[in-house]
Amino acid sequence: MTSSDHLETLAQTLEATEDYRVIRRLKPRPRTVPPPGTPLRLGLVVDVETTGLDPQRDEIIELAMTPFNYGLDGTVFSVGDSFQGLRQPSEPIAPEITAITGITNEMVAGQIIDPAAVATFAAPASLVIAHNAAFDRRFLERFSDVFSTKPWACSLSQIDWAAEGFEGTKLAYLAQAAGFFYDRHRAMHDCLATVELLAMRLPRSGVTGLSRLLDGARAVSWRIWAENSPFDLKDVLKARGYRWNGDPGPQPRAWYIDVPEAQREAELRFLRTEIYRYEVDPPVRRIDAYDRFSDRI
Repeated sequence: MTSSDHLETLAQTLEATEDYRVIRRLKPRPRTVPPPGTPLRLGLVVDVETTGLDPQRDEIIELAMTPFNYGLDGTVFSVGDSFQGLRQPSEPIAPEITAITGITNEMVAGQIIDPAAVATFAAPASLVIAHNAAFDRRFLERFSDVFSTKPWACSLSQIDWAAEGFEGTKLAYLAQAAGFFYDRHRAMHDCLATVELLAMRLPRSGVTGLSRLLDGARAVSWRIWAENSPFDLKDVLKARGYRWNGDPGPQPRAWYIDVPEAQREAELRFLRTEIYRYEVDPPVRRIDAYDRFSDRI
C-alpha cells in the first residue's frame, strides 16, 4: 500500500465515524474517454486579477485560462493545460490589492501578457466561463476582441447553488462544501477549482454543475428599461427587483430588470398598469450568451 493509499484509507476511516469530515486537496482531474460519436465542445474557464474593480480605469495584472472538453449533456471529459501570465500595470499595485491577490509589484516587474497569444489560445473555445462573468468579461473584452465574439456563462450566478444545499456562492466556500481545497488567490488555481465544481454532480439534482450552467447559458432573457418612470414609484420598482443604471454611456439612465423570455409580456403589462398607467412601449433588449455580462448591454 502506498503512502497516498494509506492516507486515503485513514481519511475514509475518520469519515466513517460521522464525527469527522476530511477536506482533500484538489488534484488534476483524470481524463475520461467519451463514448464513440459523442459531440464534444471546448470550454474555457477564465479568471483575472486586477488593480481594482473599474474596467475603464483599472488593469489586469494576472490572467489564467483553463480549457476543457465537454459533452452537450454537461459531462466534463478532459482538462487541458492552462495559460497563465502576469502583467505589469501602468501604476504600482496598491498594498490592499496585494493583500487580496497575493501579487506584488516585484512579481509583475517587466511582465507582459501578449494579447495576440491570448486570442490564439481562446479562439477555439465554444464557451467562456468565469466565476463572476460580469466582472471578468468587462476587463477581458477591453484586453482582447476575441472575448467579444464568444458566448459567456457565469458559474457564480447561473447555477442555483442554494437549491443544491450550498449556503454561499464564493468559490472557496463552494470548494470546501464540495470536499476539496486549493491554493487560493492565484488565477490558475481558481480556474482549476471552477472546472472541478462544474464537473462534479450536484448533491440534490444529481446532474453536473456544467449541465445546470449550460441550461442558464442557453436561455434567452430580456432587459426591460423603465425609462422616464415616475420618481415617486422608484421604491416599487426597486422592491420588484429593478436596478438603477447611472453609468454614462449609450444605455438609458433608468431603472431596469432582466426577465426570462416567458415573463417578458407580464413585466411589460406590469409597467403599463402599475407604473406608467398608460400604453407605453419601454425600451427592451434581447440578451443571450453572446452579450450577457458585457458592457454592451
